[in-house]
Amino acid sequence: MIKKVFVYIATVFGLLVVIVALGGTKKLQFAAMGAAGAAFDPPPETVTAQAATEETWENVLTANGSVAPVQGVMVGAEVPGKVVSINFESGTNVAVGDLLVQLDVSTENAQLRAAESVADLAKINLGRARELREKGTNASSDLDAAEAQAKQAAAAADNLRAVIAKKSIRAPFTGRLGIRLVQLGQILRDGESVVTLQTVDPIYTNFALPQQFLASLKVGENVRLTTDASPGETFAGKITAIAPEIDAVTRNVRIQATFSNPAAKLRSGMFGSVAVLLPSTGSSLVIPSTAILHAPYGDSVFVITEGKNAKTGAAEKTIRQQFIRVGTARGDFVTVVAGLKPGEWVVTTGVFKLRPGMSVLVDNALAPKAELAPKPANS
Repeated sequence: MIKKVFVYIATVFGLLVVIVALGGTKKLQFAAMGAAGAAFDPPPETVTAQAATEETWENVLTANGSVAPVQGVMVGAEVPGKVVSINFESGTNVAVGDLLVQLDVSTENAQLRAAESVADLAKINLGRARELREKGTNASSDLDAAEAQAKQAAAAADNLRAVIAKKSIRAPFTGRLGIRLVQLGQILRDGESVVTLQTVDPIYTNFALPQQFLASLKVGENVRLTTDASPGETFAGKITAIAPEIDAVTRNVRIQATFSNPAAKLRSGMFGSVAVLLPSTGSSLVIPSTAILHAPYGDSVFVITEGKNAKTGAAEKTIRQQFIRVGTARGDFVTVVAGLKPGEWVVTTGVFKLRPGMSVLVDNALAPKAELAPKPANS
């Protein structure tokens, strides 16, 4: 019995020795790991950076516009008739009054000759009635009747002349014709289309801007227009009209600008990008928009500062988080209203993975190029 007790005590003692030995070993290991962690200096994070600079931007308002003719109409027939001659080619320029289409007027010409004969006779009868009235050999009613007949005969002749004139379809203004819509021998009805006619120089561009910009707009402001129909070319014009009312649905004000168009590169119905040039507002502090870390509690940037490593004493770059207030954006840039000074360097990429106090290494070799008017190749 004593032997069993002794064996049990020895076993327990041995286990305690093993546990104490293992605990001591782990303590030494953890102490070594802590010392290694405290001595570890993580490598700097590679970032791209750019200095905040003061720049003067053009003060512009941009919008999408639609080109429209100063004058544009579908020339049509006022009266029915048969087409006997076509005096124009599609797409040519014409002057005001040029004859475009002639309808058959043979019947009207015959009727006009008869009406003119009646008018001539009525005029002669009126002269005789006046002579007899001066001599007192006819009544006043005879003279009145002769005058009425002369006026009626002259009106009948004028009516036929008007019909003949309407059958000569002429250009109402100087401009460029469209595609011909009639053929020789075709019988036209009232109002049937003949050809489009539009003025191409000068030409309008209509666009709209939000109502908050109304106070900045005035007639005579310079306007630029670009279209994909003329890549790389900019057309210069001026605001010539501002609508007196605001659209109740969109809250936009309609604006019309006039452009010189001698080469007819702008066409009615064409879509374009409009930029209204306003007076300059001075210089602004500018940084790439990718440098901004957006968060519910505010916008911030990481500013790069020069310092020394606390452990090694070597020079290094570290970052601090700086809250800013941003202004307007244009292209890949944004203006900073408060919180940043000119010349301060800010991290421009990967800001979401940074934290204050980290050491960084600036490498702009692969930095994306920020532009005021970016044009992606696949756009």
